Amino acid sequence: MRFDSDYTEGCIDKIQKALARTNLDQTVGYGMDEHCERARDIIRRLCVCPDADVQFLVGGTQANLTLITAALRPHQGVLAAVTGHVNVHESGAIEATGHKVLPLPERQGKLSADDVRGALAAHFSDPHAEHTVQPGLVYLSEPTECGTVYSADELRAISAVCRQYQVYLYIDGARLGYAMAACPEITFHLLAEVADAFYIGGTKVGALFGEAMVITHPALKKDFRYILKQRGGMLAKGRLLGLQFECLLEDDTYLSIARHAVAEAQRIRQAGLERGWKLYADSPTNQQFFIVPNDQLAVLARKYSYDIWETLPDDQTAIRFCTSWATQPAQVDALIEDIRSL
Repeated sequence: MRFDSDYTEGCIDKIQKALARTNLDQTVGYGMDEHCERARDIIRRLCVCPDADVQFLVGGTQANLTLITAALRPHQGVLAAVTGHVNVHESGAIEATGHKVLPLPERQGKLSADDVRGALAAHFSDPHAEHTVQPGLVYLSEPTECGTVYSADELRAISAVCRQYQVYLYIDGARLGYAMAACPEITFHLLAEVADAFYIGGTKVGALFGEAMVITHPALKKDFRYILKQRGGMLAKGRLLGLQFECLLEDDTYLSIARHAVAEAQRIRQAGLERGWKLYADSPTNQQFFIVPNDQLAVLARKYSYDIWETLPDDQTAIRFCTSWATQPAQVDALIEDIRSL
């Protein structure tokens, strides 16, 4: 049984049926069809941001590199947590666009407003600043790579620092649904308020593929579709993306399936704690991180796949169990029983 990822399955039944039902419909291309327009209207309403620009992309790395390319001038770079996805898990995609990732120390995957302020103040007060890469954008993910969640207050504080120094704040929402399910204060409206751009993750939260980029800053809206096309992000059959976000967001589907994943993950968390495992990261989301003795891992590996996060001293390993919208309670029951029997 697989607990190593939240995108091992296809998509929710609702999307599969909608794709089949509309398969022979004829629409215009490149995300300008009626499905994309309806999805845009839904997203603007959820964000309470009628002026937001909404564009659809296939995947998260594509979304990140396209937005960051659009945001930065040639001499600028991206401030991110050292564990941030753009720094460690995108094969240098950002650097390949000509922009440097500027990593900062983090705590449980998170940056603080003080971290960001310190980095920006140090650069802009440096008399030799023009000889170094200028921070032009702050990258966060909600939730983080460690499954932790920025609170509303933390996001507002970081946003205030970014606006003070006139740098963009961009939020990667690959697993946004799971953050929202775990922490109800995190809403589409909040993200539209604090961020200059963010995306709503579909690939990992019930869609077959796809992410919805929400752009609130006027300067980022200008010519974004040119960059989208240039970077290979403009899908000819764009309706396949819009239709999926219609299905996810037209009712409570997005949050409902995310709540299911989080609830199943919390059952695994409790079983691990009862077994005496220590948490590697204190995650309230669908990702659960434990420090586990290697001999116990060898037993679990006979039946389950999980993600190796870090090799640790004393014959221990940090691992991740990941649930999804498709995780079956019976699968979790079996895992819990085997954890208890170790």
